Amino acid sequence: MSADTTFDLSHIRTKLAQARGRQYWRTFEELADTEEFRAFVHREFPQNASEWLDPVGRRGFLKLMGASLALAGATACTRQPDELIVPYVRQPENLIPGRPLYFATAMPFGAGALGLIVESHEGRPTKIEGNPDHPASLGATDAFAQGSVLQLYDPDRSTSITELGEIRPWSSFSQVMGRLHTERQAEQGAGLAFLTETVVSPTLASQLQQVLTDLPQAKWHQYEPVNQDNAYEGAKLAFGEVVDAQYKFDQAQVIVSLDADVLGGGPGSVRYARDFANGRRVRKANAEMNRLYVAEHAPSPTGAVADHRLPVRAGQIEAIARAIAGGLGGGAAATGAADIDKWIAAVVSDLQTHRGRSLVVAGAGQPPAVHAIAHAINQTLGNAGNTVVYTETVAPAPVNQLQSLRELVDDMNNGVVKLLVIMGGNPVYTAPADLHFADAMKKVPVRAHLGLYDDETAALCQWHVPETHYLEQWSDARAFDGTVSVVQPLILPLYRGRSAHEVAAIFMGRPDLTPYDAVREHWQGQPAFSGQDFDKAWRRAVHNGLIEGTAFTPKTVPASTALPPETPPRKAAGLEITFAPDPTIHDGRFANVGWLQELPKPLTTLTWDNVAMVAPSTAQRLGVSTEDVVEIEYRNRRVRAPIWVQAGHAPDAVSVHLGYGRTRAGRAAEGAGFDANSIRTADAPAIGFGAQLKPTGEKYRLAGTQGHFNMENRALVRPGTIEDFKAQPDFAKHMAHVPEKSLSLYPEYKYEGYAWGMSIDPTVCTGCASCVVACVAENNIAVVGKEQVLFGREMHWLRIDHYYQGDPDDPAIYNLPVLCQHCENAPCEVVCPVAATTHSPEGLNEMTYNRCVGTRYCSNNCPYKVRRFNFLLYSDWYTPSVKLVKNPDVTVRSRGVMEKCSYCVQRINHARQDAKVQGRPIRDGEIRTACQAACPTDAIVFGDINDPTTRVAQLKAEPHDYGLLAELNTRPRTSYLADISNPNPALGPARLHEGAEEHPQPALPSVPPAGTTERNSMKH
Repeated sequence: MSADTTFDLSHIRTKLAQARGRQYWRTFEELADTEEFRAFVHREFPQNASEWLDPVGRRGFLKLMGASLALAGATACTRQPDELIVPYVRQPENLIPGRPLYFATAMPFGAGALGLIVESHEGRPTKIEGNPDHPASLGATDAFAQGSVLQLYDPDRSTSITELGEIRPWSSFSQVMGRLHTERQAEQGAGLAFLTETVVSPTLASQLQQVLTDLPQAKWHQYEPVNQDNAYEGAKLAFGEVVDAQYKFDQAQVIVSLDADVLGGGPGSVRYARDFANGRRVRKANAEMNRLYVAEHAPSPTGAVADHRLPVRAGQIEAIARAIAGGLGGGAAATGAADIDKWIAAVVSDLQTHRGRSLVVAGAGQPPAVHAIAHAINQTLGNAGNTVVYTETVAPAPVNQLQSLRELVDDMNNGVVKLLVIMGGNPVYTAPADLHFADAMKKVPVRAHLGLYDDETAALCQWHVPETHYLEQWSDARAFDGTVSVVQPLILPLYRGRSAHEVAAIFMGRPDLTPYDAVREHWQGQPAFSGQDFDKAWRRAVHNGLIEGTAFTPKTVPASTALPPETPPRKAAGLEITFAPDPTIHDGRFANVGWLQELPKPLTTLTWDNVAMVAPSTAQRLGVSTEDVVEIEYRNRRVRAPIWVQAGHAPDAVSVHLGYGRTRAGRAAEGAGFDANSIRTADAPAIGFGAQLKPTGEKYRLAGTQGHFNMENRALVRPGTIEDFKAQPDFAKHMAHVPEKSLSLYPEYKYEGYAWGMSIDPTVCTGCASCVVACVAENNIAVVGKEQVLFGREMHWLRIDHYYQGDPDDPAIYNLPVLCQHCENAPCEVVCPVAATTHSPEGLNEMTYNRCVGTRYCSNNCPYKVRRFNFLLYSDWYTPSVKLVKNPDVTVRSRGVMEKCSYCVQRINHARQDAKVQGRPIRDGEIRTACQAACPTDAIVFGDINDPTTRVAQLKAEPHDYGLLAELNTRPRTSYLADISNPNPALGPARLHEGAEEHPQPALPSVPPAGTTERNSMKH
């Protein structure tokens, strides 16, 4: 189902104003009660669901399936490809067939690395987990880390070293670069330029610094579109030196975010999300929580969990920051806008009350002045040293990257650069349009590129060298707090790639230096290993995934509370425009990773595209709606983009994401979305003014999943305030009519052993979707493509539903992860004609794939809409490299079967086998489902509910625990905690309507079940 906002927004606002009780909605179609929405919900299986069945219907479907099964040997309509079994000639000593091994490593990403544990099956990495001992991950991950394992096996990665398109050996490249290096030596390196992304590897930085020492006229430039320029410049304004700010969210009781999605992305975001959540969990024994204020231009994971969210244009943030600083200093705390000033006054009062226990954070896209003001506010409040500390930078050579790129472009245009070596990155695509990087680069006589893909930059270079993936190479990398991890390879390079260490070694005059030797040499003699047996300490560091004692020590900076000069106003007719990295493919580096392309983006739930995002009021004023194609005109540059109307977006502004519009990125990426870099400028890389949106009259279909699998607006989210909880801890149970005693035609089953269950806490869920892609990776879930998503056929076993409440321009936002509830009275089990879905002795709702004949009765009978059907052959059976990423413990499904969440039964069985061998029961926490393990906020807890001492049993005993749709007597094994907020009384209950009724009324007329007539549906 694609989105379509062709409706009267004024009618929707009137409808919301007249609604009785709490009203939650997911899409504008739902609010408008459009014909498309009614038809989509009425039809259990969406458009073209019967495209390959005969007109007889399901009876004919069964005949078709029966015949196919008889012919194919119960392989669900598809002949299994031939597989060659090759035995070990000599089995590795530490390898047990069927049991994975685990290795510690780290993923370098932007301005900080993430510590990981990688699962390996017979020498092939298949699954990423967080390293629980690493300070940046604490055992969790983000979506990019989860998706990176598929990128390793991407068949579209570059496979050969080429010179002008001709394949060459590494020796040829090494010899040519060595000769050019010798020529440059005669001129002390003049004419030699290196361009890298942000370097967080101490070893690589040391290598490049050595090259610059030997060749003092050579230059090293750094650039990537998502960088720390504003943070560094803001620190220089505030303290006169470049420092990194490290935030202690677990120590802060009041947090103010100034357009900073600090919980959803950026250096340290995984750790920050965990620390924030730890101060937010509400339990009967500890009914206290922190408070979060967010002012932002577009809804973000951070804004979604805010107690008070203020949608404002990005260009207004500086005025708001100055007003807060003025109020704390005894001056005026006003901007002139009544609603904003009320928010500011409440923030100022709260910050003053919590001096030393508060925190103000500025967003990466905000100008340096806002960062400097945030530092000044934290200094004023005494937060420095408590909730924020300052350290040296993660990047060993911090530079203003845009300024560095400008200098390189000027040198190339002036003929100064004779040899350009680009190590990583794709500047031809990512550089701001006004720098004309590609034109300048063509003026360089010799150009070499090291990269994962034969991309836009590689196409303009004479030499291209395939780069090793981080899972294929030795290296090192610093985390956001300075902790260094050794990056170790899990597999030999699949495509004969080379690392940046090897390229740098050529210019050091040591072309035979291996990455392993380079890293070891760098750390020998370093203070972290002094006084120790190096080999023994090295093995420990590799095993543990981090080098002890490398975290930065906080440094003392000048305690300046002076505010920087006010940024001159930049007014222009038109809309404000903001540029930001895409939530799932970042700056385009993950554009060919199907898992991430099909991952619904937080809040918009878009897949496979980027959009021009505007507020409902702005769309109404401009006369555009979702899927209308507009021409964005900005600074005499133009690009066409589809509109997406987003609830909660700031008015008079448009937001676009980078990473799309690729022309050389692989089959999944090419042709998807539009290139926002084509209108982005170097002087305003994040926030610009004067954009014009001109309707073209065209339409472009967008595959958003927000309206899919609708549960018909029952009482699904149960929000309340901390005061509600203190007054009536079990308030959530009274928000729906649930029978006191479960009724059943069947006798009660007593579980004598284990009884598995799950608890989910929406209070701390940011909707980041890391759990979704982790489930995909763990369970071999197929990518179906944009066309199939448009039909409502995405195969994700876990989804994040987003609910809105109130004014579409400024709604409250709620996140609700939904997966198979493993109901005790499962509606799916009683309707399956072949007993393909059954109940296990431990309470799991199980699927037997080779028994399923695809009637889809179970899905029709599931009120949670969590079962997925393989309409077509979605799994890739044939690409050799993609076969390697499959988890051998989980069946790879073909078409014609139903599948769903299994509570990661393969992990349960592994733990059961280990416990049996050791003669003990399964320990609490020993089993972590894929979604639980990935969650940065620890919002998901799994375990044995028969044991009252387990975490999950204790959570289910909390008074605000409730079952989703428990009023249907399904008795779900997955339960939820009420979504609790901590609003400031001065601003009112921001996430609830005042006077809400105890029992909510449906927002829409009931949608009749599939198969009823229109006449009957009118009775509802």
